[in-house]
Amino acid sequence: MKELVICNSKDNKLICLIEDEELVEKYEENEQNKSIEGNIYIGKVQNVITGLQSAFVNIGEKRNAFIHVKDILPKVDIVKKEKPKERPINELIKSGEPIIVEVKKEAVDKKGPRLSTHISLTSRFTVFMPNSDFVTVSSKIENDAEKDRLKNIVRKYLPEGSGAIIRTVAEGKNEEDIRSDLLKTIDKWKDIQNISIDKIPQKIYDKGGVLKKTIIDLVDNKLDKIILENEEDLEQIQLILDEINANVEIEIDKDILNQYSLKKQLEALENNKIWLKNGGFITIDKTEALVAIDVNSGKFIGKKDVEETITKVNLEAAKEISKQLRLRDISGIIIIDFIDMQEDKNKQLVIKEIIKNSKKDRSKVQVEEFTKLNLMEITRKHINSKK
Repeated sequence: MKELVICNSKDNKLICLIEDEELVEKYEENEQNKSIEGNIYIGKVQNVITGLQSAFVNIGEKRNAFIHVKDILPKVDIVKKEKPKERPINELIKSGEPIIVEVKKEAVDKKGPRLSTHISLTSRFTVFMPNSDFVTVSSKIENDAEKDRLKNIVRKYLPEGSGAIIRTVAEGKNEEDIRSDLLKTIDKWKDIQNISIDKIPQKIYDKGGVLKKTIIDLVDNKLDKIILENEEDLEQIQLILDEINANVEIEIDKDILNQYSLKKQLEALENNKIWLKNGGFITIDKTEALVAIDVNSGKFIGKKDVEETITKVNLEAAKEISKQLRLRDISGIIIIDFIDMQEDKNKQLVIKEIIKNSKKDRSKVQVEEFTKLNLMEITRKHINSKK
C-alpha cells in the first residue's frame, strides 16, 4: 500500500510518502522557502565574467543566479554524440541583456541558483525540451522494441527543432495517452512564450514546487491514495491531477500525524544515529563537501567468526543506509565507512545489497566499488528538498 500524506504544520506543508505503513520519503515546503528549481524566468544579465566563461543573472530572487557558457551553448546531441563547439561567453550574452532561463539547481549556502537556457518541461510521460532536437528514452526502459515504439510516437507530435526525454512511466502506455500528455506540455510552452512581459526580471513559469513534482512522479508508480489533513488542499491536489489526467483516491483525515506512528517516525529523523535491527548502528554526518556515514557493530556480537559477524552488520547497514538516503533526501557525494571486511566476496555482497535497495529510490544513485581504504563512495541526486 502506497499513500501520499499531506499536512500543514505552522507555515509548512509536510509531504510524506508511506509504503506499507512505513515512512520512506519526507519533504517540507513553505511560501517563504519554496523550491524554485524548474521555474522559468526572463532574467537580466548583470555581469559577464569572461575569465570564468560564466555570468551572473538577476532573476528577481534574493540572490543573483549563475550561468556557465555550457548552459548557453546548444545542448550535446547524445544520439550522434556530437559536442558543441565552445565560444567565448561574451559573444553569446552581454550585460544588461534579457535572457530566458530555467533554474536547474537551488541556491546552496552562499551560492546563488544555477541556470540554463536548456528549457525542459516535465509532464507525466515526457520531459519536453523546446530548444533541443533529440529524443531519448529513460535508461530504466531496457526493451529495445519498446524504446523504438515510444520514440516513434513522440517524434510524430514534436514540433520541428524540439526534443524530449521519454520517462520510465511511459513504458507500455498507449499512443493516445502519450500524445495527449505531450500536446498539453507543448501548449503550456506556447502559453509561456506568449506571456506579456511588463518588467525584467520576471518569473514566467512556476513549476509548482515539491508537491506537484511529487504527485507527477508517483501517480504512475502504484500510488494508492492521497490523504489530506484539511479540505483546503483538496482543490490544489485536484487541479494537479486534472492537469496530468490522473485519477487517485483522495481522503481527508484530521488526525493524520497519529496514523502509522507518523509523528514518531518524523521525530526519529532529528537524530543522526540510527540503530539497526541486529544491534549495530550507523551515524550520518553532513559537511559542506560531502556526507559521511559510519557503520558500527554496537551491541551485535554474533555467534560465529568475526568476518561473518561484520558482514551481517554491514549488510543490515547497507539496507538501512539506502532507506535513509531516500528518507532524508541526501544528495551529493556520500562516503560510507563500513566495518572492514577481509574477503572480497563479502564486499561484493554489501555492494549488491546497496544497489538492490537503491532501486526503490526515485532518484539516481551511483554506487562505486570499495576504495583501498575500504570506503564506499555513492553519489545521489536530490529529489525535492532544498539544500
